[in-house]
Order: sequence, then C-alpha cells, then structure tokens
Amino acid sequence: MGEIVALAGAGIGGLGLFILAIGLMTEGLKAAAGSSLRRNLTTWTNTPLRGIFSGFLMTAIVQSSSAVTVASLGFVNAGLLSLRQVLGIIFGANIGTTMTGWLVAVLGFHLNVEAFALPLVGIGMALKLTQQQGRLAALGQTLVGFGLFFIGIGVLKDAFDGVMQTFSVSQFSADGLTGIFVYLLIGIVITVLTQSSSASIAITITAAASGLIELYSAGAMVIGANIGTTSTAAFAAIGATSAAKRAAAAQVIFNLGTAAIALLILPLLFYFIDVISNALALTADPALSLALFHTIFNFMGLLLVY
Repeated sequence: MGEIVALAGAGIGGLGLFILAIGLMTEGLKAAAGSSLRRNLTTWTNTPLRGIFSGFLMTAIVQSSSAVTVASLGFVNAGLLSLRQVLGIIFGANIGTTMTGWLVAVLGFHLNVEAFALPLVGIGMALKLTQQQGRLAALGQTLVGFGLFFIGIGVLKDAFDGVMQTFSVSQFSADGLTGIFVYLLIGIVITVLTQSSSASIAITITAAASGLIELYSAGAMVIGANIGTTSTAAFAAIGATSAAKRAAAAQVIFNLGTAAIALLILPLLFYFIDVISNALALTADPALSLALFHTIFNFMGLLLVY
C-alpha cells in the first residue's frame, strides 16, 4: 500500500510540475515577445513547408517531440503564432521524432534530454535574479519553465521505473487482430505513463530486436506510441487559450488518423519496407525495419494532411 501511495504521489507531483512548467513558459514568452521575435517566428513559419521543416529540425535536435509540441502551444498561447503557423511545426515534429528510432536502431544510443533540465533551471533563475525586468528576465523565466518541464517528465518516468523494469511485453501473447490491438494498447499505455514516445519506441525496438515480440506486434506498439504521445498536447492545453486547444486537438486528430491508416495497411507497409531493404541490400534487422516503418507511416500521414 505504501508503494502505491508513493507511486501515486510521485505521478501527481510530476504532472503538477509539468503543468507549472507550461504556465511559466507561456508567461515568459509573453513577456519576451517583441517585434523582432514575432517577425522571426513569422518568417520561420510563414509557409506550411517552412513550419514543417522548423518542427522537424527542432525535434531532431532536442530528441523530444513533447518539448517541441509544448513550445509550439506556448507560442500560439502567447499570441506569437497563428493556429495555421503552429500546425506546421507540430506536424513536422512528428517526422522529427522518428530520428529517435534511427538512433536506437543504428547507434544504440538515446539522447537523454533530461540532463539539460537542472542547468536550464539554474541559468534561468540566474537571469531572473540578476535582471528583475526586461527580456532577459523573461527569457530566464522561459528557461526555468523548460527545465521544470523536463524535470516533471523525469519524475513521471522515475515514478513508473519499477513498473517498467518488471514489465514484460512478451507475456501478452495474442494472435491476429486481437494481438495487434493488444500491442497497440500496450504502446499507448507505455507512452502515456512515461510521457515519452521516444522511450516507448526504444522499448519496442529493443524488444523486437531481442526476439521477444514479432515485427507486426512491434509495429502496432509503435503506432500506439504515436497515439499516446498526444496526451502531452492534451495536458499542455489545460487552461490554455482556445487557439492552443485547437492546435492540441489538431495533433490528436492527425495522430489518430495516421494511426488508423497505418493499421489498415500494416501488412502492405512492411511489404514495402522489405522491398526497400532488398533494393538497398540491407540486412534483415527488426530494429532497422521498425525505424523505417515509423518514418514511412508518419511521412505518409504528413503527405495526406498536406
């Protein structure tokens, strides 16, 4: 009972830090917003393609679509970007997050963004204390918000660390459509609990590479991770403006639509991946196949929306 209470307390605390971080970031962005910042943001996202590329690039760099999504919602919440502009960033972030799968599959390395959290809080507070007013103080508040965001995610991850260590996906043995939907649900749950689709995809790729689950089941888990990551946008939209809520809803609709299509043509996608692998003389590696699968179905969804 004590462990359950501690787990629930840590989860609630992590969620509280998460929501607090959103508020700090939004207020900091509002205070820091000037004509130059507004002009640059408008330039970077003045066309859908530029917005998509910006979202892809930012996510590929920080290895966290959650952070980019939250920042984007902060921009639209602060009135710096229109709904149309921020949608490009959010959709581009979905492509950028596929880089995690490639890092895990090719390099076996997953960049830990949380390592930047405490320095961000420290630098932000230093700016806030030394500059009581002005854009530097606002920038400091925004940095503190970003740092607390990662710390909140870290608390959530630590809260469920014991659960994840004892969690074995191989115990869920199901065949056919039932099996696909079971593993889809597992992918959703893992992503919601960890608040990181990157962590969920890393777990999936590792399980598939170890032979614990079949390729189709792993593909369903990857699709589930894409659905589960929309919970970040849902949390971030709590108490936000109507424009930010619309942007969050757009991500949910986009990810759900992409997931539905990917599930319907799952065998066709993996057949296409086999053709590509044979054409490029790639070895039959489940990890590489899943990384390619994740990229293809997200890019497919982006093309359909575009």
